[in-house]
Amino acid sequence: MTTPPNSWADSIGNSDVDSHGGRLTAMLDLAIGAGEVTLKYFRTGSLQVEAKADDSPVTIADRSAEQWARDAIAQAFPDDAVVGEEFSDSAGTSRYRWIIDPIDGTKSFVCGVPLYSTLLALECDGQPLGGVIQIPALGETIAAVVGRGAWYRPQPDAAWELARVSQKKSLEQSVLLTSQSDLFARRGAGDAFADLERLCWVSRTWGDGYGYMLVATGRAELMVDAICNPWDVAAMLPIMKESGGRFSDWRGNETC
Repeated sequence: MTTPPNSWADSIGNSDVDSHGGRLTAMLDLAIGAGEVTLKYFRTGSLQVEAKADDSPVTIADRSAEQWARDAIAQAFPDDAVVGEEFSDSAGTSRYRWIIDPIDGTKSFVCGVPLYSTLLALECDGQPLGGVIQIPALGETIAAVVGRGAWYRPQPDAAWELARVSQKKSLEQSVLLTSQSDLFARRGAGDAFADLERLCWVSRTWGDGYGYMLVATGRAELMVDAICNPWDVAAMLPIMKESGGRFSDWRGNETC
């Protein structure tokens, strides 16, 4: 029996840790660090919520966590580009680009529900290199590097486990997840979602980054989102690929 790796470096292979200038190690540290910033504001009882131009909520926790990550990247990798949900893009001159969503699931966060996540992705030459989904309030983390697998850690002091999607083959056996079911009707896809929901065993709104983690670790079979911005899915792309999953449209055609 293979012993589970205790460290992130062991999971992805020590030789790969330094092949990108330490960025693969930093990727995990940055996601965890940004997540720790969010916990300073979680369930404090005095959080002010603002509405952005698209009417989505934002808080000081979102901005503080993203700013922390941006500052850390600027210090360690000053030539890298950065894209984030809360601030303007920072251009870079290197081959690398970081993509940050400090709180994926802000509505859960402001309600004190621990299913929000911190997302971080790393690209090289415009292609996905790695991604992290971190659930700060629960301590769960899943991370992946292209070609090195997706790895799940249930708690900060636990060993890393190889993550694989469910092997169920039929919708009748499947758990369907979404972040907010009413968004499909607002975008003209209400019937399509309802049809899919009827075919599945059960549907739940364990959504946002947490939903993708559940799929990548085999605890659910489908995660369907009505809206996908770059920072919403950049971390998920390598994680789903390396865990055996895929992104598709309503007809099952692979999209990325």
